[in-house]
Amino acid sequence: MIHVYEFEIFEDEGWLLVSPFDLEGSTSGKTPQEAAEMAVDWLKLTVEHCAMHDIALPKPTFGNEPRYGGRVMLVAVDAGIHTVPRMSAAEAARTLGVSPSRVSHMIRDGLLEAFKDGPRTWVTAYSVEARLRDRRGAGRPRRSGEAGAKPEPQALEA
Repeated sequence: MIHVYEFEIFEDEGWLLVSPFDLEGSTSGKTPQEAAEMAVDWLKLTVEHCAMHDIALPKPTFGNEPRYGGRVMLVAVDAGIHTVPRMSAAEAARTLGVSPSRVSHMIRDGLLEAFKDGPRTWVTAYSVEARLRDRRGAGRPRRSGEAGAKPEPQALEA
């Protein structure tokens, strides 16, 4: 489905900020083209998020006046549940090198993002990629300072 919203683009501290009139949030870029591309990405991700979590999008308004002395631009995206990059729990397990039951636990614990589309539950490719970037080893985290050494208690001075 095509979603069209008006955004205001304005300069602030050397950046071009892009803010929608009918949605919360904003994005930015160094050049007008980069700012417009970021607005498209931002709107696509926002629409996908709302579709995955059954959140109603506000009805767009048109003919808005700039609030920050900028210019109004239209941003249109074809986005929705059908555009969310996804994989099955089995694919996510193979990609992450864990069991499918571990993927279920990671979804339950909020470590992976999942959504239902029809009868199937899908894992977002975004969350799997983020998990791969943030690989943590098994076991407890190491203590700060020297490898495994306990910090010496400090004496109190009178």
